[in-house]
Amino acid sequence: MIHLRGLREEKQEENMIRLIAVAGFLAFATSAQAMTPAPLPQPDGMITQVRLGCGPGRTRVGGVCVARTTIRHVRRGYRRGYY
Repeated sequence: MIHLRGLREEKQEENMIRLIAVAGFLAFATSAQAMTPAPLPQPDGMITQVRLGCGPGRTRVGGVCVARTTIRHVRRGYRRGYY
């Protein structure tokens, strides 16, 4: 009697492990298909556009391209009363 009960428990334990493994695999497989990756934007050509055509480190002020440091220095001069 004890020997048969031990075999049944082992068989039940083995079936439970298989059930958990299959459930885990199905959960993983369905979650992988649930979300599609976002498409990456493709560049139109070989040319990289720079904002307003002034180049890196520069910006447009009054229709003229000036360095960003120039803007900072002019602002500093006004604050200190040089102009």
